[in-house]
Amino acid sequence: MKIAAAINIALGMRKENRLMAILKFTDRTKNKSALAAKDMSSLLNPYSIEVTPKTAAKISDFSRLLPPGTRVYIAHITGTSIQDMVATAKRLRRDGFAVMPHFPARSIPDIATLGSWIELYRNEADVTEALLLGGGETRPVGTIESSIHLLESGLFDRHGFKRLHVAGHPEGSRDIDPDGTTSNVDSALKWKTDFSRMTDAEMAIVTQFGFEPGVITTWAERIAEAGVSLPIHVGIAGPAKLQTLIKFAISCGVGPSLKVLQKRALDVTRLLMPYEPTEMVDALTAYVENNPASLISQLHLFPLGGIEPAARWVGDNTVTQPQPATGTS
Repeated sequence: MKIAAAINIALGMRKENRLMAILKFTDRTKNKSALAAKDMSSLLNPYSIEVTPKTAAKISDFSRLLPPGTRVYIAHITGTSIQDMVATAKRLRRDGFAVMPHFPARSIPDIATLGSWIELYRNEADVTEALLLGGGETRPVGTIESSIHLLESGLFDRHGFKRLHVAGHPEGSRDIDPDGTTSNVDSALKWKTDFSRMTDAEMAIVTQFGFEPGVITTWAERIAEAGVSLPIHVGIAGPAKLQTLIKFAISCGVGPSLKVLQKRALDVTRLLMPYEPTEMVDALTAYVENNPASLISQLHLFPLGGIEPAARWVGDNTVTQPQPATGTS
C-alpha cells in the first residue's frame, strides 16, 4: 500500500498536461441519472478513516466529525518523526477514538527501533492497534524488509496489541510482484492467515483505495478460495475533485481503477466536478448483501479531498448511526 508515499508525490505533480495525456479525453458524453439515496449502513457501520499528523492538525475537534470510537489510521509518511506520530495518536486516544498507526517496515532500521516505537505508542498514547505494511520506501533502510518481519518479531504480542491489520492489493503490487503476477502477495496473505491463528491479536486486511468494485469482489473471492480467511476492510476514496483522485491513483499505481476515472473524465470541465464514492459503495453493499459469506466486512475511508467532506458524506449516506470500531470484523 503506497497511499502514505503518494501524499507527498501527488502534491508535486503537474496538472492538466499530464492528466490529458494519460486520460485520452473524448468528446462523447452520456447522460446518467443520479442514483437514489440509499442507506449504506451495513458497510459503513462502523467505518475507519485515514489521517496524517499534518491533516489531523487542521481539525480542531474530531468529536464533531466522527462517531465515538471510530478507528483512525495514522499514515506514517516518509520524513514524519515518530514524536509527531505519537503526539497525534495521544490526542486521538484522549478524544475517545481507536487509533491504528502505520508501521512501515522498510522505513524502520532494525528491531530495536521497532521496539522503541512500540513502547512509545503503548506508554504515551495507550495504542493497542497497528497497521503493518511494507511502506513507501523502495528499498529498506535497514534490516526489516516486510510486514512479515514485523509480525515475526513477536513484539506486538509481547506489548499487548489487540488488533493488527495488514495490507491487501486487489489490483496487485509491482513493488511486491515485479513480474505482474500476484504470487508473492498471495503467498504473503496465506502466511498472515496462518499467523492469525497463533497471535492473540485480531487481524484483518485493509486494501488500497479503488474505483472498480468488480475488481475488488473478484479478488476477495479468489483469495478466499486460496485459503485466506481474514476479514477485508475495503479502501475507498472520499469525496474529492476528479483531478485530485487521478493524481493519487497514478502515484499509488492503481491500475484498472484508472479506466473508471477515464470514463468519468468525459471532458476537461469535469476535472473540477466533485467525485463521491456513492456508486462504489452502493455496488459493494449490494454485493455483500447477496454474498453474506464474503470476506468483505467494512470500509476504510481515504479522505483525499479532506477529512470534513469525507465525514459529512458518511453521515449523509447512513441511516443508522455508525458504531464504534469493536468486534472481530
